[in-house]
Amino acid sequence: MTTSASAPGQTPTPITWTIAARQAPPAVAGGQVGVLALQGDFLEHAIVLKQLGVRTPEVRKAEELEALDGLIIPGGESTTMAILMDTWGLRDAICRRARQGMAVWGSCAGMILIASSLRDDRPKPLGLMNIRVARNAFGRQVDSFEADLQVAPLGGRPFHAVFIRAPLILEVGEGVEILARLEDETPVAARQGKLLATAFHPELTDDFRFHQYFVDIAKGVR
Repeated sequence: MTTSASAPGQTPTPITWTIAARQAPPAVAGGQVGVLALQGDFLEHAIVLKQLGVRTPEVRKAEELEALDGLIIPGGESTTMAILMDTWGLRDAICRRARQGMAVWGSCAGMILIASSLRDDRPKPLGLMNIRVARNAFGRQVDSFEADLQVAPLGGRPFHAVFIRAPLILEVGEGVEILARLEDETPVAARQGKLLATAFHPELTDDFRFHQYFVDIAKGVR
């Protein structure tokens, strides 16, 4: 595994924008995986999913969840997203659809929001996944880093992960499978049934394997 700190003041440029500019998306396949589009980097997730040929509505209203096989809650500012979810009546709707079998992937801030509990006193999580999470556990923006992770479900080659003000999985409960760890054994990706959590940002790379993995979970083939 290799790690490298980002230079102070630098903001990672999403490689997915370059991908979208140079590639025509494939024909749309079956199934729908929405992206919660209240705040954060939802557009980057949508670009990757469209490159995989998945119908990808942007979700801002509770009724837009009804036809989805899966929902991605993206990175961003978890407290802001929680406030907006409550304002627009999405909290209960997301929990209800998850109970009905909709897959949910929380990435970075999204991982904070789907947790069962937090070390911090805010925001109020959705309580979906049996994990305890700490916000901004690796430090501030200047402490962002990258690491090559071994992720068994994705196959042989490492997955290059981008961590930006990343949260930390403190505890895992019954039914949770750890998918990836840092060199110090810190868990940074986990799955519980149709719930997926990553402390990093797969949408900021040109490696689509995590998104394909989630699409397969949403379709019930993994």
